[in-house]
Amino acid sequence: MYRPIEKRLQEGMYPVRQVTDLKDILNSSAELYGERTAYLYKERLGGDYLPISFRQVRDDVEALGTALWDEGLSGRRIGVIGENRYEWVISYLATANGLGVVVPLDRELPAHEIAVLMDRAELTALIYSSNVEQKILEALPLVKNPVMLISMDSDRRQGETRSLSEMIRSGSRRIAEGKRHFIDAVVDPERMSMLLFTSGTTGLAKGVMLCHRNIASNIYNMSKYVDLTVRQGQQIGLSMLPMHHTYEFTCTIMASFYQGATIAFCEGLKYVVKNMEEAKVTYMIAVPLVFENMHQKIWKQAEKSGKADKMRKAIRMIRTISHIDKKIQKRTMRLFKEVHAGLGGHVRLMVAGAAPINPAVINDFNAMGITMLQGYGMTECSPIIALNPDWCARAAAAGLPLPESEVRIFEPDENGIGEIICKSQSVMLGYYKDEEETAKVLRDGWLYTGDYGYFDKDGYLYITGRKKNVIVTKNGKNIFPEEVEFYLNSSPYISEVVVTGEAEETSGESIVWASIFPDRDAILEQKGTLSDEEVRSLLKAEIDRINEQMPFYKRVKRFRIRDTEFDKTTTRKIKRW
Repeated sequence: MYRPIEKRLQEGMYPVRQVTDLKDILNSSAELYGERTAYLYKERLGGDYLPISFRQVRDDVEALGTALWDEGLSGRRIGVIGENRYEWVISYLATANGLGVVVPLDRELPAHEIAVLMDRAELTALIYSSNVEQKILEALPLVKNPVMLISMDSDRRQGETRSLSEMIRSGSRRIAEGKRHFIDAVVDPERMSMLLFTSGTTGLAKGVMLCHRNIASNIYNMSKYVDLTVRQGQQIGLSMLPMHHTYEFTCTIMASFYQGATIAFCEGLKYVVKNMEEAKVTYMIAVPLVFENMHQKIWKQAEKSGKADKMRKAIRMIRTISHIDKKIQKRTMRLFKEVHAGLGGHVRLMVAGAAPINPAVINDFNAMGITMLQGYGMTECSPIIALNPDWCARAAAAGLPLPESEVRIFEPDENGIGEIICKSQSVMLGYYKDEEETAKVLRDGWLYTGDYGYFDKDGYLYITGRKKNVIVTKNGKNIFPEEVEFYLNSSPYISEVVVTGEAEETSGESIVWASIFPDRDAILEQKGTLSDEEVRSLLKAEIDRINEQMPFYKRVKRFRIRDTEFDKTTTRKIKRW
């Protein structure tokens, strides 16, 4: 029997414990989960995964925090830069939990940009891995003020460069001697403790000021929608997105720690499937590109093996009977054994975020026996604004607003589409030393996201595009480039596309242009070797076919072909400037 979504929501939400800050999460999880494995790490590339318990994480954070305090870093700004690893996690927590302000930095940035951010953040110290050591050495001469260097990889102090492991040992000794100044330090949940520089697709990176309340509230409320706990058996996630981004750190690293799940650190994108199998990964939190690539490989393999038609038939059947006959569904699922084996053999949950994902990908994975959800957020909201609960998800929706938050559509048009605004404890304190930009997006406690969207009748949020990207025609029609891009990306011959509005020379009217990076491998596989002109004709035919699916004013009028991929942020969003 149909029940209103509000009732289903209330009945389905998972019980969670109240937390006030990250120190509270650290201590309570250490007590609750004790010797259970919190993290899986490798001492060397290709080695075996080794466990670290929840209690050991707390002890290492307390030891490192004590040593950093004794180095005179209390109340200071400390940067963290490097690949995803255990040392990165404890460096972040030791800094934020009663010491100073942690500043995660993007390891993919060139040296001169790292130097700029170090200056903007007014760093006193930088904790770094050997993988970025050369960049750091190049950046230091460009930094105005002296910065203490702390290496994640050296076992002993070398000159002026401290050793992280030596500091942990030193801190442990001091705690044993009764020094508890760091352990007993009280965290102010309202004070800026994290300074994160955005990896936006347009303009200069902004410094987002977050406090403990922001992140703790986000973790607490998203955990009501998605269960990673032992209620489902021991769950293991894979940390693969850059940890300097709040999406990875909040949703993968800290939410998992809060719920008692295990996180394995990925060795790199080319090792994803291998690491999934080794660690017996049961869930993944990633960007759409990761899942779309997996989805594409699954279907390519199915076509090669001659099983594609059977899989399509099974998917159609499962969608029809999934709510009727679970036994038939279970038998049909056997067709997807190879799919599961190709993903390590244990995955039960996938969560996509940071950008919209094709609903067809979600529907296929769900039919194959892997629950897939998507959410919506931004760094300025720590980051989750809306998320699909794992018991009542909708493939095309960004999700339902998190509990204890308000989300509205500001100045909706006749179709209910307008700017998404939100108010919650997860909303940032503001932009660092930028009152003008802060005033643009924070008004009376509301965060103006710059994203356009609408709600359906049940309260699910749908994203239509970025406010900055909207193309306005002479007759006042709004065209969302992201919508047109979605249609164009359905073509097997288009790898990447960016849609823009450009003035026509004669009329001055804004017309829709598409910049296309073709999928030349797919073209070669399906059409053979084509000349540049033949590729252009093929893409023109695809555009004409897709245009028929859209209103006239949204249709692509002109296009250009790129020889290279678009530049991207480290979360794999295309840079649009």
